[in-house]
Amino acid sequence: MEQLTKIGRLLYGLGLIAVGIHQIFLKDFRSEILPPFPAWAHQYVVFPFLAAIALIFAGIMISGVFTARPVITKNICLYAGFCFLALIITCHLPYVLIFSTDKASRLDVWFNAGEELAYCGGAFVMAGSFAENNWSQNKKNLFLTGLEKLIPFGRVFFAILMLLFGCSHFVFTDFVATMVPKWFGAPLFWTYFAGAALIASSIAIIFKIWIKVVALLLAIMLFLFFIFFHIPDAVANPYTMHGNEIVRAIVALLFCGIALVIASTNHNKSMPYK
Repeated sequence: MEQLTKIGRLLYGLGLIAVGIHQIFLKDFRSEILPPFPAWAHQYVVFPFLAAIALIFAGIMISGVFTARPVITKNICLYAGFCFLALIITCHLPYVLIFSTDKASRLDVWFNAGEELAYCGGAFVMAGSFAENNWSQNKKNLFLTGLEKLIPFGRVFFAILMLLFGCSHFVFTDFVATMVPKWFGAPLFWTYFAGAALIASSIAIIFKIWIKVVALLLAIMLFLFFIFFHIPDAVANPYTMHGNEIVRAIVALLFCGIALVIASTNHNKSMPYK
């Protein structure tokens, strides 16, 4: 289980690094990090650059590429989760509910907010994968103590995105079916099957129903998506939007990493064992 946790942290960290690097090439925010609102934040390249540096730093630390005290990495996870959550509340929600020309009842307008919510949930899931010790308890401040209360919600935030993705298989069936490799055959069957699996896994993770097995199976499915869907897209369109399809493939691994850490976490205790 400890090995799964390390792999999960690595994949999550690599995903944040990829998102950060892509923002530098774009010279703007990725849409799931910051929506068109507020407009002024997109007008000055310094803001996406600073956000990119923060994402890359957090990704490097969380991935375990460089070793640091567990309490330091845990705090980075907590701060990252807070920043993602703050952007959802102050930017994504106002944009979808007030400023967007698209109706909030449309499922697809929630995808960007849902992805950032998954990043947020992943950060809290990663934070929860670090064990407490006396030294860290003595060094905590009230703000970090408050953020730790959000750790149990990490898996829920992540599962909400999986639920959105699962529902999209039934709402946008014709489009999703085109993503199924032709040699698979029966594209509608695989579209509905994957959608049902995503919905079922999200419900199981939220309500902790066979959560370890379900999260592990979800991680395997997300990895298969990476192999059969995202890799071919990245190879076919490597230069689109400065390598967006390559980043999307790595983000799929980020989601896979979150599922792996959920699968390796002791959900029967207030804090996990490692």
